[in-house]
Amino acid sequence: QNDGCRTLSLSAHVGFDSLPDQLVRKAIKHGFCFNVLCIGETGIGKSALVSSLFNTNFEDSPSTHFLSSVRLRAQTCELQESNVLLKLTIVKTVGFGDQMNKADSYQPIVDYIDAQFEAYLEEELKVIRSLFSYHDTRIHVCLYFISPTGRSLKTIDLLTMRSLDSKVNIVPIIGKADSISKTELQEFKKKIMSELISNGIQIYQFPTDDETVSEINAIINGHLPFAVVGSMEKVKIGNKMVRARQYPWGIVKVENESHCDTVKLRRMLCTNMEDLREKTHAYYELYRCCRLEKLGCRDIGPENKPVSLQEVIEAKRLEFFLEMERKEEEIKQRFVQRVNEKAAMLEEAEQQASMPVLTLFEHLTLIHQEEELKLGEKKKLLEDEVAQFMEKKAITELIQSQVSVSSPVVSLKTQGLQKVSADA
Repeated sequence: QNDGCRTLSLSAHVGFDSLPDQLVRKAIKHGFCFNVLCIGETGIGKSALVSSLFNTNFEDSPSTHFLSSVRLRAQTCELQESNVLLKLTIVKTVGFGDQMNKADSYQPIVDYIDAQFEAYLEEELKVIRSLFSYHDTRIHVCLYFISPTGRSLKTIDLLTMRSLDSKVNIVPIIGKADSISKTELQEFKKKIMSELISNGIQIYQFPTDDETVSEINAIINGHLPFAVVGSMEKVKIGNKMVRARQYPWGIVKVENESHCDTVKLRRMLCTNMEDLREKTHAYYELYRCCRLEKLGCRDIGPENKPVSLQEVIEAKRLEFFLEMERKEEEIKQRFVQRVNEKAAMLEEAEQQASMPVLTLFEHLTLIHQEEELKLGEKKKLLEDEVAQFMEKKAITELIQSQVSVSSPVVSLKTQGLQKVSADA
């Protein structure tokens, strides 16, 4: 027995061993999605590398160096290999590192990743949701392009990766690696890894817990960061046309692992694609936890006891009603204050009844103008409070509607379990 569940042996074949095959057929029919974020300076070879990785030509407009801020450009397409359909989304930074002040260059990237998490959370919290057909736009891997300076990482690289390592799987790569010698390249790789470790930046490590890929992944982890070269141009070498870059001093073959790590990067992305998707979901769970805690949702109460969602909603409802009572009392007090102020004004006007008509009119006009200014300010404050009230009310109704939908489902599941136990 294990946690109250007994392990029994079958006396004959039942047939539920076909369940994995059913899942495979369903997954192939539905297709897969994979989202890649490419971060790097303008002209470092992001488009050429992506085209080389997926053996297709992604049409992309040239970027300029004169943008005032960093922008992100997304492109989605469908690729098919054998009978497997892949919906691939490529997101590239535009104008990254081109500004005079680069302090906040990473902020638009962080905001974009959070926006994809927020969109998925909103779909998940809907009363009627369709996550199976929902186009998941969460970033599964971030290819961070490092300039082949041969010296060290730039400050903007450290700031950006440090702000992203808790939100996305970062795979550092050296763009245009054919611009430095092999000896310099190896020293540059060691320098990059040393700086990443010393600055506490976590990059994606290919998993080694799966026996089928543990050996190759352990070897590939030693090649990080990947030194890549991208090109869609084909050069004739002997009797073959190969994808390469031709220079006066020689030819760099994109598909030759002794020339660059582009093939290694492609192999690792395809081999560990599902692990990248699972790690992305783990990052999303952290984001979801923080967002729900901000809304007041808790799993454990003040006394470290489990709290049901219904109890959380009831507590939020009570808090909401108490807040509304407090607001109502404040409004009543303001009303009484305004009545008293008006009464004082009328009393003062009676005392000044003996004043000349013109002087009295000017005095009352001045008082009226001052009163209008005060009322305008109070009206603005009341409108802000009403807007906050409506926002809190909408959040409470959303959580209450979710509980009302999930309660029948839990009841049906409980009845089903009781029936199965009775049959057993």
